[in-house]
Amino acid sequence: MTKQRWLSLWHQLDEVFSLNPSSILEIGPWKGVFKTIAVHFGVAVETLDINPDFNPDHVASVKALPFEDNCFDCVCAFQMLEHLPYEHSLEAFSEMVRVAKDHVVISLPDAKPMWTYSLHIPIVGRQKIVHLPAPLRWRHKKHKLDGHHWEINKKGFSLNKIIEDFTRQNVKMMKTYRVNEFSYHRFFVFEKIG
Repeated sequence: MTKQRWLSLWHQLDEVFSLNPSSILEIGPWKGVFKTIAVHFGVAVETLDINPDFNPDHVASVKALPFEDNCFDCVCAFQMLEHLPYEHSLEAFSEMVRVAKDHVVISLPDAKPMWTYSLHIPIVGRQKIVHLPAPLRWRHKKHKLDGHHWEINKKGFSLNKIIEDFTRQNVKMMKTYRVNEFSYHRFFVFEKIG
């Protein structure tokens, strides 16, 4: 658990809590840190994973969720969908939307090299964070996929393609952004429509 991952976890909690859900389904809980913290704040979280070694509440495939339609206020998956082939990720996201009542929150790796700059203005008390594309010589470095089948901004997976494909699933995108402290993680917040 690096400092960057802790900061990404803060964004996970912040995004989900800002939606005021009374019930949450987290897909791919890994070590269960999100649920552990959320429960301390009085939020009901159930977890699902295909691997029983992670001790999820439900052992099942994300492509066939064992729940009724609209049964969780918010469904989330953080740094998980890229571990599936892209077509399977879309099937999984469709299932997430099906069981979500209101929102779906995900984060995905964004491979486009960015440099983060910040400026703190003492009198104003604000910190401005800006992401700028890395210089050309940095852009062509090979990035290890670490078990990922795909990543945003890898060949064939532009950000526009990801947004277009995911918003075909009966949702509208409320926002997307890269985590200031860890620009490799990109968040998406979707609202269910219809």
